[in-house]
Amino acid sequence: MELLKIKLRIYGAISIVCLTISVFISCNSSQISSESPKIDAMSTATTFKNPILSSGADPWVYKNGNEYIVTFTTGNNITLIRTEKMSELKNGTKKIIWTPPSSGFNSKEIWAPELHKINGKWYVYYAASDGDNKNHKMWVLENTSQDPFLGTWVDKGELKLPDDKWAIDGTHVEINNEHYFAWSGWSGDTNVSQNLYIVKLETPFKVSTERVCLLKPTATWETNNTNPLVAEAPQFLIRDNKVFLFYSAGGCWTDGYSIGMILMELSKNPLDVNSWTRSENNPLFKSNTTGNTFGPGHNSFFKSLNGKEDWILYHANPQPGQGCSENRSMRMEQFSWDKDGLPVFGIPEQLGKELIRPAEE
Repeated sequence: MELLKIKLRIYGAISIVCLTISVFISCNSSQISSESPKIDAMSTATTFKNPILSSGADPWVYKNGNEYIVTFTTGNNITLIRTEKMSELKNGTKKIIWTPPSSGFNSKEIWAPELHKINGKWYVYYAASDGDNKNHKMWVLENTSQDPFLGTWVDKGELKLPDDKWAIDGTHVEINNEHYFAWSGWSGDTNVSQNLYIVKLETPFKVSTERVCLLKPTATWETNNTNPLVAEAPQFLIRDNKVFLFYSAGGCWTDGYSIGMILMELSKNPLDVNSWTRSENNPLFKSNTTGNTFGPGHNSFFKSLNGKEDWILYHANPQPGQGCSENRSMRMEQFSWDKDGLPVFGIPEQLGKELIRPAEE
């Protein structure tokens, strides 16, 4: 009996101690929770890894308000992907908006589509052939719906370019309230060299001037011991008082495929070849042989959601010698500008490296 009383006194003492500790913690919990925990900044960074799409050659992105619409070469249709976060493109909403006819000159080899909004309507420019590469021309789709995923896409037919020659990789740009169209094409009827051409547009599907050759691949990095010679994938970017025209050269079937640039003052005439100057820093973006980035090219650009960051979207192969195949994956990374207002791309980032997501993603 005496032993039982001793045990009860011990248990009671323990209970009082526990209750005291519990009350202390409870009384001070409001002070603890009201303070933001100190966490290492690097551990809270939201990151992503390239590639954002495992197979996605010739990527094009259009920033539509607070979302992005991406398209790329599938070869047999035109597909759009909608996403609010470019870093999560693979989880975006996908829709095939156009399937080619079973036969005809725009039935096969559907390459490098681009989505543009011109005068309140949606347009897709794409290259196509009848299955024979030598018959590649530029074609146009139109959709009057406010949402490119809705409405009807109408095939407006071939974009009749001057001289009626082979043409791919068409892109639209508005400069000083005038509309222009640039592409990669042949000077004649044989595949000797792909040059960059430009025309002025009267409407999104009607040309109003003769074509002007802005660039022929002549530099060592552009020729890259390839046959035929290649300059393709023109992409415009306007910033401050400059117009930049980026292009890919060296042949997509080589690891030397890279990105270069010509530029002009915004006040000059885009149709005057003398308005344009080649960058002294070409190529601006080339293979990172230790970073699983081979033949980076055919790029486009986009702004972060807050409009403060500039990003380049491009394709590249993960291994050497993979050429123009479906191994080309879609990647993106931020770039900067130097004191002279010129873009600085640096070296392509290592495939699989953790990168900070675009702002507000």
